[in-house]
Amino acid sequence: MDETQESQRAGIRALPFLHLGHGSLSRLAGDFEELKDLLLDIHALEGKGRRSQVARQLKELEDFKPSVTMLGQIKSGKTSLVNAMVARPGLLPADVNPWTSVVTSLHLNAPRREEDPVASFQFFNGDEWDHLVANGGRIGELSMRAGADEELQKIQAQVAEMREKTRKRLGRRFELLLGQKHDYRHLDDELMQRYVCLGDDFEMAGSSDQQGRFADITKSADLFLSLPSLPVPLCLRDTPGVNDTFLMREQITIKSLRNSRLCVVVLSASQALSSVDMGLIRMISNVRSEGIVIFVNRIDELPDPINQIPDIRDSILATLQKMNGPENPRIVFGSALWANAALAPQTHPLNESSAASLRSYAGAVLQEAVQNPEIDAALMWQLSGVPDLFQTIGERIADGVGARLLSEVRQRAANQVSSMQAACTVASMRIEGNQISVIEPAALNQMLRRLESVSMAQMDTALDQVFATFSARVDQAHNKFLERAVASLLQHLESYGENETWQYAPDGLRILLRSSYQVMRKNLLAACTQVYCDAASAIHDTYEQTVSIQVSGFRIAPAAAPEVPPPVAIGATIALDLQTSWWKGWWQRRRGYRAYASSFYDLIKAETAPIIHELKEQQTAEIRQDARERLMDFFSEQRALLMEVAEKTRLSVGDLNNLFGIAAQQEQAELLGLLLKELTSSDAGQTDAPAKSTREGAAA
Repeated sequence: MDETQESQRAGIRALPFLHLGHGSLSRLAGDFEELKDLLLDIHALEGKGRRSQVARQLKELEDFKPSVTMLGQIKSGKTSLVNAMVARPGLLPADVNPWTSVVTSLHLNAPRREEDPVASFQFFNGDEWDHLVANGGRIGELSMRAGADEELQKIQAQVAEMREKTRKRLGRRFELLLGQKHDYRHLDDELMQRYVCLGDDFEMAGSSDQQGRFADITKSADLFLSLPSLPVPLCLRDTPGVNDTFLMREQITIKSLRNSRLCVVVLSASQALSSVDMGLIRMISNVRSEGIVIFVNRIDELPDPINQIPDIRDSILATLQKMNGPENPRIVFGSALWANAALAPQTHPLNESSAASLRSYAGAVLQEAVQNPEIDAALMWQLSGVPDLFQTIGERIADGVGARLLSEVRQRAANQVSSMQAACTVASMRIEGNQISVIEPAALNQMLRRLESVSMAQMDTALDQVFATFSARVDQAHNKFLERAVASLLQHLESYGENETWQYAPDGLRILLRSSYQVMRKNLLAACTQVYCDAASAIHDTYEQTVSIQVSGFRIAPAAAPEVPPPVAIGATIALDLQTSWWKGWWQRRRGYRAYASSFYDLIKAETAPIIHELKEQQTAEIRQDARERLMDFFSEQRALLMEVAEKTRLSVGDLNNLFGIAAQQEQAELLGLLLKELTSSDAGQTDAPAKSTREGAAA
């Protein structure tokens, strides 16, 4: 990229109106900074030479980078919206070839070293590529199971065409590239075109044209960008969507959704949402409503936006209700076209119809006629809906994952301060000549190991019970669905014979699986909370046994229960979702009621088996690991803190006096009390100003 282009982009990122909509994220950033100050004060009071617990907590705050997954209809303008959100019009190619399945993650303001790459492109590995080219992906597997020879031949022909074009682009040894990653210290349009945007016809492009050279085999792109107006780091994950020939994009999108806590669904105002978008609706139906934001784009194409928007909103809500989608999601209306025009009017000018629509919309919003054909850039940005979208995203993050992290770090810091208070009390009492009954460090360590072993066994038993109950419910729901479907099929055959095609929607199965997952989530949180509270209580008792003293206000907060990821795999496409020609072919190839019932049962069982396996095995394994790691981390932190207390009991009175002195101990006790008050106040976000002032004065 030349210096002129970079200067222009830097100027765009410095536009003052980019701060609009960041109120919630700014407050969250302020809360983070206040907590960091508290942690640094705790660090200043820690004993020298000991491993700091604070450093780990500070790193968790520094590494905070919530992910927002972007989904969208075809031609909804999703990528143009992403470009506007990162204040880089034209960064991501908005018109990619339908073969590509690239997930582009834009890491905004993420902490990074100077030598780290700015752009990184990961290729499919050999197994992933073989699965696509050998079977035609998920849709190929489905067609083979259904015996849809004609559909399968079409897919195989498409795969062969794609494979041959890939070989022409990359040479016959292109397989050596599979699994590799290409890193770059720069980012420009040519680089994005080479890895993400596939050319329409490679042979026509000419051998010197690098456009789309690696796009066939690129699996993901990671871009690290600076956006000064954004108060906290974010990761915007632009997914390829759900409508592709091989259902390969769908599988990639499912993985992206599982790793995000927020999903923005981009729709087009001209087509809003209909039954045609069943794949999209199925996907978001398994994410909790507070995790969904709908952005209705392209309102610039509406002749009368202000009066059409209410009807579009009602239509979307009605469709979601009819299709068992999320209830009452937040809906934002806007135009990525207007947003990009506000950022870069020279390179992204509005055409006359879009400009007229903007003037009409501005007049209705401002309740006055807009005569000036040139709308102010700041007003255009506001009307584009991007600030409203950021405000909604910010609120969800601040109230959700941001508040959760703040609470967890505060609780763990409070545990450390409580432990430091106990150590301070021990030192003060011994300096004053009091005799303290203590447990030897070796015996204490053995006691803590035993407690951890008991708690881990309790956790495993509780999780085994929760997951066994869940597995039984899933199997029961699965079997009942298959039985009802087969019964419906036989009833159809008895009523209409074999000449009329039968259809059966899988919505019932998804509802049953979703309900089972919600029950599992509730049981899991209850089980983990009980185990964590028991562990905290046991540690509290161990403190009293260790030094046999009472510390005023002493408390040990339990570990926070794990978050349960949404069961997005439930939305994966199965045979019954595709009422296409192959289904009629499957129907016509069967003869005899028993053949229909047996073949159908086997087909749907095989189709739903991956979903059942994902829920029962993969997701529960990840949840189990998270739950166990939280408990192990709790014991690791508490062991280090308790051993510190035990060490204070072994120092001679002379050493204690030389190290601390009674005056220093009293001052430290006061500071620790103030810190604990700030960390455990009922409204931690509103710091006790007098306490903070006193603490900072004393620390200084």
